[in-house]
Amino acid sequence: MTEEEKNTNQKAEEEKDEDENPDFKVVMPKANRVTMEPEEFKEQPDYLKVFANFYIAQFGLDDLEIINLYDKNHNMVDINKYLLNNIHFPRKTLIKHVLQYHDYNFKALLDEISKDEDIDPEQMKTYEDWNTWYEKRRAKIPGSLS
Repeated sequence: MTEEEKNTNQKAEEEKDEDENPDFKVVMPKANRVTMEPEEFKEQPDYLKVFANFYIAQFGLDDLEIINLYDKNHNMVDINKYLLNNIHFPRKTLIKHVLQYHDYNFKALLDEISKDEDIDPEQMKTYEDWNTWYEKRRAKIPGSLS
């Protein structure tokens, strides 16, 4: 036997002795896995989903001035903060999430709009309905002379 083989055999025996020594035994705990239940979303009426979609589109265009005219209780602050923090979501997902937490803010805005305008938010079934109303409302604002 060569010197190298002796050293290799000696190291193998030392490792074997360490494995058998209970003082050096390492015990790995089992993983404690916790899974979160998927979030259950409230069922929202279609007119509210359509308005939220329109609102988010206007938010993306920085064009919420008309809707701001109807914000009496600063509902838009809550909505906009949520949108800024979660803007990375696709629009469909963002609508579902924003309505989960801020549906009452959207309803308050719609209540103010329906008080001042001759529209029923529940009859506004499409994005185009809201866009048409928005442009008509914008046309009512007098132009500047300067």
